[in-house]
Amino acid sequence: MTYCLAIALEEGLVFCSDSRTNAGADRVSTYSKMHRFSVPYDRSMVILTAGNLATSQAVIAQIQRDLEEEAEFNIFNARYVSDIADYVGEISLQEQRKYNKKGGPNAGFNAGASFILGGQIKGHGPELYMIYPEGNHITASKRYPYLQIGETKYGKPILDRIIRPDTPVETAMRCALVSIDSTMRSNVTVGPPLECLFYRRDSLMPQEQYCLLEEDHPYLADLRNGWDDNIRLAFENLPSISAVFEDAESPVQ
Repeated sequence: MTYCLAIALEEGLVFCSDSRTNAGADRVSTYSKMHRFSVPYDRSMVILTAGNLATSQAVIAQIQRDLEEEAEFNIFNARYVSDIADYVGEISLQEQRKYNKKGGPNAGFNAGASFILGGQIKGHGPELYMIYPEGNHITASKRYPYLQIGETKYGKPILDRIIRPDTPVETAMRCALVSIDSTMRSNVTVGPPLECLFYRRDSLMPQEQYCLLEEDHPYLADLRNGWDDNIRLAFENLPSISAVFEDAESPVQ
């Protein structure tokens, strides 16, 4: 399992991902799920991966191979980010078909993988897409300008409450990290190192800010403790429910 998210802000794009991989209780490892491709002053792309590790690794390897061999279509000559989303989806489908042949030895094996693609090509604004295992894709909405893949349910509530297009970058990056930390608290298959990256609108450079947080990083500990303490404080300051029960007590007629 994994958890990755990306946020579309007025200032640019925020990406955050965990690095834990699982192939059974005794096969826990780490693998970066954040992949960057850029041509300075022309385009900058980030791809986050979740799902079957063999499929996602094969997709990234094919993208890199197409760049090295200067294939007719590749990330560096695409005109639109949406075309790159189609391209990633098609490669993913090709890899999955190797394992999904009807009646074959791998019949029933789930080789599906999901991706988040975000970036900007010169002459166009920043864009964000989630690419499904089926190869199709969606973009983030204006009301909820974020996308998630992997183990999404535990980290979603804070994103719903905090993230808006005009959210400051610093706030969005902290929110993304709290979202992942909340997921780690509830699901041990999601874990550090955590990667967090900010791409500034129109910079057309690899990233404005980037950090890699290991499990014992002091900031990650401070963030976790601060969130826990403030959640407890906010809970204690909620309106008392006793008045509700008092109002509900009335003589039975």
